[in-house]
Amino acid sequence: MSNSRYETYETYKTYDTYEAHTAYETYGPACADPLYGGFDAPPGDRQRAGTLGYQDTYRPAYEVPPPRTSRAEARAEARAAARTGSHRRSARRRKTRYAERPGDGSMRRLLPQALVVAFLAGGTTAFVAKDKAIELNVDGKARTLHTFADDVTELLAEEGVDIGAHDVVAPRPGTEITSGDQVAVHYGRPVRLTLDGRRSQVWTTAHTVEGALRQLGVRQEGAYVSTSRARRIGREGLALDVRTERTVTIMADGRARTVRTNAATVREVVEEAGITLRGQDTTSVPQGSFPRDGQTVTVLRITGGREVREEAIPFQVRRADDPALFRGTEVVEEAGRPGLRRITYSLRTVNGVRQKPRRIRSEVVREPLPQLVKVGTKPLPESVQGADHLDWQGLAACESGGRPDAVDSSGTYGGLYQFDTHTWQSLGGKGRPQDAPAAEQTYRAKKLYVRRGASPWPHCGGRLHG
Repeated sequence: MSNSRYETYETYKTYDTYEAHTAYETYGPACADPLYGGFDAPPGDRQRAGTLGYQDTYRPAYEVPPPRTSRAEARAEARAAARTGSHRRSARRRKTRYAERPGDGSMRRLLPQALVVAFLAGGTTAFVAKDKAIELNVDGKARTLHTFADDVTELLAEEGVDIGAHDVVAPRPGTEITSGDQVAVHYGRPVRLTLDGRRSQVWTTAHTVEGALRQLGVRQEGAYVSTSRARRIGREGLALDVRTERTVTIMADGRARTVRTNAATVREVVEEAGITLRGQDTTSVPQGSFPRDGQTVTVLRITGGREVREEAIPFQVRRADDPALFRGTEVVEEAGRPGLRRITYSLRTVNGVRQKPRRIRSEVVREPLPQLVKVGTKPLPESVQGADHLDWQGLAACESGGRPDAVDSSGTYGGLYQFDTHTWQSLGGKGRPQDAPAAEQTYRAKKLYVRRGASPWPHCGGRLHG
């Protein structure tokens, strides 16, 4: 260490107590106060004071031990000192310059100390003005802290508090803060909620199930909740099934029963109403469906059985041309046979009213057989010699009323001219005479007349001759 800073002070003379007192009386308290320069009297008085033997107890500011301070105050002063470091270095340079000039008196010795105090006081004032005491509550955990942040966003960033889309901050981010303010952060928690049978995912800032239900506006009185209402909800959330209390009316056996319930299915509501379902009994809505508030459910008392019925299966008709038959003639070669089907029906009576039978099973007992028919393609002859001039229309009117398909009451004779089957087939006819065309019947009748005259028609044969 150089001698210039300290040896300079050794050249100063001491003051006598009496002379110092004289100076005090002459110049007043201000000149004796070290903060105002301390005994800085006119030159003549300074020389007189030096001969009185007064002991100078002044020590430079950098030699005076600092006062005892708390850790918090020490940190605050350190931060203020960092901001005003350049001012301090300037002050030290000025103190050194004053110390190296021995002839300037005590005023110059005390000036550096006053400057340091002033700078420290100004820095501390600026530090205190920026520092804010804020109460920060993060998800229910509150603490008081000091910060230089200007708004809520800076404060949360400074404290490392991340905010999500479902989190709530009060006051909102970006709001300016001042000392004494309170900032609260409430984290959002996902809840996979099934409310009265409807599923959804919602978010809540509540910490308990009861608080979440209250925040979501769910009516809790009489409600079923799948977990304890006091259960805490973590940041990961939870699954929650809630069924509120509803009013449901059950109609059964001619009576109406209204119940208050938080049941999950219609079946449970029916049981709560004291109604028992037996056998085929059911309800007007699916028993596994969710009962709605104000809903009316009817119990259906069902009795029934089964009934088996037999039905005929129609046969097909297959036709084949036959050149041996006259055109227009059809002969059944092989008669068809209908099949047989057995059908089972379900019979039900609902609340005493018989319902339409319901077909539940069908089986074929016998397959149908097709009918084979021969169709004539041979052209009809135009006439029969010896019989064309007769009144065949009059004979037909007498025998059958002029109807080609007429059959007598015994079923033996048929057609316009009432042939029996044996006679008809002996004349070349096929099948039954009543199934043949009228022209063919007349042709066969003419052939019969040529063979036997009018005798086959004993009652009407006279009509042939008018």
